[in-house]
Amino acid sequence: MALSIGMVTVDSTDPRPLAQWWARQLGGRVVDESDGWFLEVVPAEGVTAPVLGFQRVEDPTPGKNRLHLDLGRSDREADVAALVADGATFVAEHTMPGFRWAVLADPQGNQFCVGAADGSATTLG
Repeated sequence: MALSIGMVTVDSTDPRPLAQWWARQLGGRVVDESDGWFLEVVPAEGVTAPVLGFQRVEDPTPGKNRLHLDLGRSDREADVAALVADGATFVAEHTMPGFRWAVLADPQGNQFCVGAADGSATTLG
């Protein structure tokens, strides 16, 4: 039997504002049943996506995160502008044949990508 992804969890020294930020970006809602040490961002009604968990840790993992989210829709430039306006930090832009993506960081420095198809490529995310 194959495993399935139940949740993607992000460690944070202050998970509540980070969960609220991601809920705004993804159109989900925050569920807190643990007095603030663990929060979930549940997808909006009708959206098929994994739940994001935000777990309080005393000492964040140093260095670049080894796992990141890849997001995508048809208007990458508008999505990047909206994310930056709401507190994300632009890190870099990359291009390869058929695909472009931007690397951003959420308000606590966790990097993620926003991609868009360029020509016949399929949008990842």
